[in-house]
Amino acid sequence: MGKGQELYQKAKQLIPGGTMLLSKRPEMFLPEQWPAYFSKAKGCKVWDLDGREYTDVSIMGIGTNILGYGNDEVDDAVIQTVKSGNMSTFNCPEEVYLAEKLIELHPWADMVRLARSGGEANAIAIRIARAASGKDKVAICGYHGWHDWYLSANLGDEQNLAGHLLPGLDPAGVPQNLKGTAFPFNYNDFQELLELVNKHDIGVIKMEVSRNMGPEDNFLHKVRKLATDKNIVLIFDECTSGFRQTYGGLHKMYGVEPDMAMFGKALGNGYGITATIGRRAVMEAAQKTFISSTFWTERIGPTAALATLKVMERISSWETITNTGNQIKQRWQQLADKYELPIDQWGLPALAGYTFKSKNALAYKTLITQEMLQKGYLAGNSVYVCTEHTPKIIDAYFEALDPIFTKIKECEDGLDVFSLLKGPICHGGFKRLN
Repeated sequence: MGKGQELYQKAKQLIPGGTMLLSKRPEMFLPEQWPAYFSKAKGCKVWDLDGREYTDVSIMGIGTNILGYGNDEVDDAVIQTVKSGNMSTFNCPEEVYLAEKLIELHPWADMVRLARSGGEANAIAIRIARAASGKDKVAICGYHGWHDWYLSANLGDEQNLAGHLLPGLDPAGVPQNLKGTAFPFNYNDFQELLELVNKHDIGVIKMEVSRNMGPEDNFLHKVRKLATDKNIVLIFDECTSGFRQTYGGLHKMYGVEPDMAMFGKALGNGYGITATIGRRAVMEAAQKTFISSTFWTERIGPTAALATLKVMERISSWETITNTGNQIKQRWQQLADKYELPIDQWGLPALAGYTFKSKNALAYKTLITQEMLQKGYLAGNSVYVCTEHTPKIIDAYFEALDPIFTKIKECEDGLDVFSLLKGPICHGGFKRLN
């Protein structure tokens, strides 16, 4: 057991759930073997507490680092801010400059509120939208964080959110009187959304522009028209999708303008910053309610965002990571075809993933993580692409992956995959830890 696993055993006694973020639990990758903690990170390399170096061809800080870990230009801007002072009785001017830049990139928007996490941005957007619409009920599609307003969709039926990223989410601690305020609908199922709107007094539609698939049959345009016709506030949650396929929101690619949108993750290249943008008529409703937090005024977040946007614009990062992601998806398919292993692919090119069409899919994912870790890679069945994922790194990744597909083929032909695993299989959703 390495230092990371030793520390994680201690963490599980000190921290409910073991980690601050469910997606970083070692059980989500390789139970009992995942190094768990890092000592440093640079480019697409990560070092564990024992000093071992890994190439991250996994989730790159949960998709926060489009420019790679420790981008010099972004870090230099942050270091200068630290030297100049991060907090003060006065406000930081960077929050105004960042608001201006985000509106410049999204001319349909007029106003901006900043926060530091995706869950906060989602809560801000819902509060403002409900205040603007004067209605409580929300139709949702996608993953929108951990707050009560969202998990209330699982009150009465804990499977309501199963198709929206994390199956098994328990709404324990969410007040029962929130039941019937959030209603999930499936992506590309316009009829389902229409029925929700007709049956309930929906005031807000909140959805991801795309996660695992793109819109079909003018789906987003139909949603926009429905929202306009029914005077419903339309919110696009771009915390994950923003800046990965366009310089700004993914909705720009589809030519559909929401009333509000949120950005996070990649916006600060690893530093905490999120933004909620929107039309003036909607956003000014924020002044009818109370939305305020001390550390939304710190300076590092907006400083990092401004520097990140500057680098992104100069190098057209969204084009690079999209091209790399498409190449990865193509090569996964070639590898699967080579060994006659059927797979499903999903996600934006820069947030790509695949799943084996097999009852042992989770075991195969675990096997890949186990074997790739031994070869010096953080890898599973998805890659969050960054600009540091060079052709040389991707070539080496596929060279390491090929023989593991050979093993998986042998398992499909009769070899017991569990005989190859050195520990339990990874979790595929939310599970309580013992």
